[in-house]
Amino acid sequence: MWVLFAIGSAVFAALTSILAKIGIEGINSNLATAIRTVVVLLLAWGIVFATGSQAGIANISGRSFLFLILSGLATGLSWMCYYHAIQIGPVSKVVPIDKFSVVITMVLAFLFLHEKMDLKTVIGGLLITAGTFVMIL
Repeated sequence: MWVLFAIGSAVFAALTSILAKIGIEGINSNLATAIRTVVVLLLAWGIVFATGSQAGIANISGRSFLFLILSGLATGLSWMCYYHAIQIGPVSKVVPIDKFSVVITMVLAFLFLHEKMDLKTVIGGLLITAGTFVMIL
């Protein structure tokens, strides 16, 4: 089932880039990011309340809250950079660089989460890196 959600994530991420590039025309990128963030906030909380998940808030540890907050800060900074990049640059060049986060994530997962890095993962990371450079040159 996770594969279907991962595919959905990829499709919606692709739509995000195209829709954002069209919508950001003539608007400050920070304002556009703020509008997008409000929509995401309302959608996320709507799903939480629709599924009754809000009851789990009391069970979240301080450590989890801290890392969720840090993750939120990283997301916000990523979105701010991304929106500014697509406003001043071509989406077809910005997106491959943005998706290079896959390789960065693999390295960070190896370093900090001690996930296994096998030959297949290394080759895949190298191919993504090479593909990124081919796309942006």
